[in-house]
Amino acid sequence: MEISSIFVIFVLLLVHCLMASTAVAVRTNITTDQSALLALKDHITDDPYKTLASNWSTTSTSVCNWIGITCGAKHHRVTALNLSHMGLSGTIAPQVGKLTFLSHLSFRNNNFHGSLPNELASLRRLEVVSFGLNNFSGMLPSWFGFLPKLQVLYAYRNSFEGTVPESLGNILSLKVLHLRENKLSGEIPQEIVTLPNLIEVTLANNSLTGHIPNATFNGSNIEVISLYMNRLSGNLPSSIGNWLPNLKVLYLWENRLEGIIPSSISNASMLTELELGANYFYGFIPNTLGNLRHLERLNLVNNYLTRESSTLELSFLSSLTNCVNLTSIVVADNPLNGILPKPIGNLSTSLEEFVAFNCNIKGIIPREIGNLSNLMTLSLYDNELTGPIPTTLGNLRKLQGLFLQNNRIRGLIPNDICHLRNLAELHLDHNELFGSIPTCWGSLSSLRNLYLDSNQLTSIPSSFWSLTDMLQINLSSNSLSGYLPLDVGKLEHVTQMDLSWNKLSGDIHAIKGLCSLVNLSLAHNKFQGPIPQSFGKLISMERLDLSDNNFSGEIPESLIKLKCLKDFNVSFNRLQGEIPSGGVISQFSALSFMGNQALCGPPQLQVPPCKTTSQTTTSVIIRYILPAMIVAILALFLIFVLMRGQKRDAKLKGQGDLLPLTTWRRITYLELEQATNGFSETNLVGKGSFGSVYKGTLSDGTSVAIKVFNLNIEGGFKSFETECDVLCSIRHRNLVKIISCCSNIDFKALVLEYMPMGSLKKWLYSHSHFLDMLERLSMMIDVASSLEYLHHGCPLPVVHCDLKPGNILLNKDMVALVSDFGISKFLGNEDSITQTMTLATIGYMAPEYGSQGIISTRGDVYSYGILLMETFTRKNPTDEMFVGEMSLKGWVRQSLPHSVIEVIDSSLLKRGEENFNAKLDCMLSIMQLAITCSTEAPEERSNMRDVVATLKSIKLKFLKDVRED
Repeated sequence: MEISSIFVIFVLLLVHCLMASTAVAVRTNITTDQSALLALKDHITDDPYKTLASNWSTTSTSVCNWIGITCGAKHHRVTALNLSHMGLSGTIAPQVGKLTFLSHLSFRNNNFHGSLPNELASLRRLEVVSFGLNNFSGMLPSWFGFLPKLQVLYAYRNSFEGTVPESLGNILSLKVLHLRENKLSGEIPQEIVTLPNLIEVTLANNSLTGHIPNATFNGSNIEVISLYMNRLSGNLPSSIGNWLPNLKVLYLWENRLEGIIPSSISNASMLTELELGANYFYGFIPNTLGNLRHLERLNLVNNYLTRESSTLELSFLSSLTNCVNLTSIVVADNPLNGILPKPIGNLSTSLEEFVAFNCNIKGIIPREIGNLSNLMTLSLYDNELTGPIPTTLGNLRKLQGLFLQNNRIRGLIPNDICHLRNLAELHLDHNELFGSIPTCWGSLSSLRNLYLDSNQLTSIPSSFWSLTDMLQINLSSNSLSGYLPLDVGKLEHVTQMDLSWNKLSGDIHAIKGLCSLVNLSLAHNKFQGPIPQSFGKLISMERLDLSDNNFSGEIPESLIKLKCLKDFNVSFNRLQGEIPSGGVISQFSALSFMGNQALCGPPQLQVPPCKTTSQTTTSVIIRYILPAMIVAILALFLIFVLMRGQKRDAKLKGQGDLLPLTTWRRITYLELEQATNGFSETNLVGKGSFGSVYKGTLSDGTSVAIKVFNLNIEGGFKSFETECDVLCSIRHRNLVKIISCCSNIDFKALVLEYMPMGSLKKWLYSHSHFLDMLERLSMMIDVASSLEYLHHGCPLPVVHCDLKPGNILLNKDMVALVSDFGISKFLGNEDSITQTMTLATIGYMAPEYGSQGIISTRGDVYSYGILLMETFTRKNPTDEMFVGEMSLKGWVRQSLPHSVIEVIDSSLLKRGEENFNAKLDCMLSIMQLAITCSTEAPEERSNMRDVVATLKSIKLKFLKDVRED
């Protein structure tokens, strides 16, 4: 055989062997992939849809036909494994690392847990990895950084811990890094943000710290930077937008970033979403934001941003009229301190959301806002808006939520709101709206939650009760009158309804419906007649308050069926009969039933026991004879006190502003104990130098303040005697009135008229109360009038000696009354003086009182001057700002006459507001009077007659200026 023939045969044999060996290799590699997949299947503990159980089987189809598997056409190896959205639970088998041809790996949206096996580092062909929405834990593997072809890494919403591996900076091919909602900590590695092909970096909702690397904002390819909800700090670079030509989304909200927002951010011209809220940014909101022509969402909420000082208008809003695609503006919780500009009506017609609550926005709501025809949410609550609700709001036909509460909006509610057929949330509470609720509101069929409380509304139209899909209604604290119609029962879905503190009256008829009602308050109205038995059918009820009305008859037995009831109050009515026992009613205390004269029941409810057929002689003695003896003893004591007062004040005559002597009531210690629930801490309303004050309710339902003197401290008994002497000798409409007293060997108390609105101090310094300028001025006239009477209207002048906001109480009509005469002194005449060793409150005492103990009416005038300053500056004379030589008086004096606005309570006086000039002039006059009252030399101070006359003139001039303004 020739050599050539032999060579050909050899070649043919060699080719055959190679083909055979290749076939064996292919079969072996397919078998390897199959084994790896079956190992993965064995690690799955839950397959709720039986997806793999019924499909991944050696006895069925080829591996390449299994669900979730894709094979390559050339090598017939597994190139993609996608088990997303299958609800699988278990761990990842290490054998998955043998799928060496794998380029796409996705376990997204399952319940896999545990750590990722290191064997996966062998998958060098991986381009896309998606482990999002699982429960993986442990350190985020550094071996990700050694997958040279990786382009997309999704590992969000897991529990990975530790730092972001620096090794990820090795993956030059990486385009998307998405690791949000894990437990990662430490700083952002600079190696990652400098990757040349990076399009998206999302590390949001972790615990990352430190500064954001400046290189983050230099990526020419970057489109998404999402780092929100971390602990990142530092400033934004001044050139932030200069090198981001493709940036579309910048999410940095809820971090600890600070400094200004650089105007260069507008150079990132492709931005569609900019969210920097919940940080510590300050300074101006850049007007250059209007250059972001593609902007769709702007969120700057909860920072310290403000407007440019050159104008009152929020000019950045005007600049945003260039952003024709804008759908959302959220700038709430920033001290913007400006007014809404008229160009707000030129914002994008695509705008769906405008949120600017708690921004100190002043002035009116511009009519032009009605041009925003696609607006769905308008939130301007907790501002200082004035004027009426613009009728143009009726043009916002797509509006679903209108939030204008806690402003000073005044006027009628416009009928135009009836055009808002999509309105679901309406909050107009805590404003100055008056008149009727519009009749046409019956057409607001989409309305679910309505808050109109704390206004001056007067009537509810019958059509209102046709809003059958309402869920929450609050009409409390208005002046609503009329009856509650049967139609209220149509509100079958309502869960919360508060009609308290109005003037509603009449009987409440049996109400059907309201089966979903959880909270019902009808308190502080004028309802009468019986409580309906049908209330027992309101099975979802958790809170029922019917207090302070004129309900009569018995408490319905049906109420014991309300198994969910947690809060129940029928106090201060005219109910009678036995309090139902058993069921849920038995869990409530005496506070739920107090103030009803004819209820009876168990002793723990502090009501008389229900009458039985017989009474023993002993019970008659205890109940009738013994109290009569105690009353007789007390009467003798009171006669003694009255005679002593009459001797001192024999020449006292009625004047125009005096009130007749209050009829003394005979009150025993036992009655006081019962009235205060055993002098319970829950009834304690204040403590002073010589005792404590409790709120009490007498057996006839009268609310009183009971001042119990501490006889264990020096001066306690003397204070009781002094206050008895003074209060028995004086009567004036602006002085707290004494009703009675109780005096035993070891117990002494005064029973005084109860002041339901608390003290001036509470109203000045509480965040939940507010007094406007006219209210404060009227109260100061009240206080001055009382001092005028004490100094000049009594035969023996009285010096109060302790005038301060805590001793100024307010009745239900917000009239100010002076209280606490425990260290007061009688003088021989108006100009006489006396001395004392008892010191009054620091900060309010006249210099001669504090240094020498000298007391005169001029000392009260000094205290009044300090009180006047405090009332209108809202600064206590002992405030920490007053140190060294600086005092409240000196601070105010320095501001006069040109800078008085700098010291006045900012909630009273703001530039650009309505009637500003009239208010400024009024405040200047008041502060000048306060300085005159508090001069160092007593003889240079005004007297209270002149003070009253001056204050009344100031008030009249202010009212006149307002009318003419």
